[in-house]
Amino acid sequence: MGKIIAIANQKGGVGKTTTSINLSASLAAKGKKVLVIDTDPQGNTTSGFGVEKNDLENTIYELILSECSIKECILNDVIPGVSIIPSNVNLAAAEIELIGVDRKEFILKREVEWVKESYDYIMIDCPPSLNLLTINAMTTADTVLVPIQCEYYALEGLSQLIHTINLVKERLNPDLDMEGVVFTMYDSRTNLSMQVVENVKSHLSQRVFETVIPRNIRLAEAPSYGMPINMYDAKSAGAEAYMALAEEIINRKDD
Repeated sequence: MGKIIAIANQKGGVGKTTTSINLSASLAAKGKKVLVIDTDPQGNTTSGFGVEKNDLENTIYELILSECSIKECILNDVIPGVSIIPSNVNLAAAEIELIGVDRKEFILKREVEWVKESYDYIMIDCPPSLNLLTINAMTTADTVLVPIQCEYYALEGLSQLIHTINLVKERLNPDLDMEGVVFTMYDSRTNLSMQVVENVKSHLSQRVFETVIPRNIRLAEAPSYGMPINMYDAKSAGAEAYMALAEEIINRKDD
């Protein structure tokens, strides 16, 4: 049965999409079958896999509004081992269109039930806000993975996010757990990066991944070529870091 991981942080620019794309591709490179669900109206995860997001007939928007089935909107094997439920700007209207819909927090969960047995991992890339789409991701997920940029305000957003995760756990999804925090954009040359890591670890000792994702120019370039980092430059520091993170996640699952 597939493990469902929501990748969430209400702060933008922390590496959610980068993590969604590259962690999924790394898990696939290790022989896992992965489904990525893009719940961000910007659709950056979709285009990061080389999918032309504005030419699609069926996306997560149509799925949420019951205009297509989940199987109709899955793009199979966009790279070997990774399939995707794509997104585009249409999704921005979904929240308004769902006003008055019964049990709207569980729409994604109901749909994913149909396919979750077919995958080892389902990764959900969340939008950078705590809205209905993020809530849908968290009611669907088994765990939440939180990318945190190594910068001064990292902890500020984290406490708010953990509060939201706890609320969802209390009211909507009692099985939801914290997968862990992964540090992104780490620069070993700055004291600040090290201080942020130590600070967060002191608050969340048992939930911090050992793998740290470095600030890496190749990681930043890869999406413009529509490729995950392990296909764009497999020997880069970014590719090696995401392969190590995938290994940690696989080992955690087996604990």
